[in-house]
Amino acid sequence: MSLLKLNSKYCKLSPEQRLYNIDQPIIGLTGGIATGKSTASSIMKSMGASIIDADGLVKRIYQSDDTKKLVKELAPESIFNSEIDFKKLRERFFSDSTVKSRLETHIYSHMPQKFKEAIEKLPKKSLIIYDVPLLFEKSIDKLVDVSVLIYAPKEVQVTRLVKRDGIDPKLAQTILANQMPIEDKKKLAQFTIENTSDIKYLDNKVREFLGAVSSKL
Repeated sequence: MSLLKLNSKYCKLSPEQRLYNIDQPIIGLTGGIATGKSTASSIMKSMGASIIDADGLVKRIYQSDDTKKLVKELAPESIFNSEIDFKKLRERFFSDSTVKSRLETHIYSHMPQKFKEAIEKLPKKSLIIYDVPLLFEKSIDKLVDVSVLIYAPKEVQVTRLVKRDGIDPKLAQTILANQMPIEDKKKLAQFTIENTSDIKYLDNKVREFLGAVSSKL
């Protein structure tokens, strides 16, 4: 499988302007929860792009002793046998603004190092897809060369989230209420892909997008 590079017309940033000052161009991939962002990421990987998954980096941070210590302090009911019960933590996270704020501050303070560790494992000069839920909320879109949004109507998100995670519809609504509205994200994104059909449709749209902005290395 050939690696990909971003076409020159889309390479808008210098390393000094780019996220964590990296040399390689970055496409910021985002979407609301349960919109198909991870599926789109997998399709891009199959085409030859290098993927860095922000959620994966966050999971590694949660495995650290200092993070578990903080969770135990903020939400002791979320710790069982020295491990984090993420279902309980999620409920507390979205219902307690103090817990949410302190955990987010802690997690994001560790992200630069985890990102650099991840990029060191990827091929040099390859196109980086940064799969990140909070691309716009954290203004990361200003630090990537291209931004693309995968989106679906709110009612579709709720249905998928309840089915996927086995959570109560009320919690699903609360989670969505804590995210930037999709309509606002659509205004900020350079490219958008609607995902309300089947996997074949999404596959075609993702390949169409990536084929337009990149070429083989």
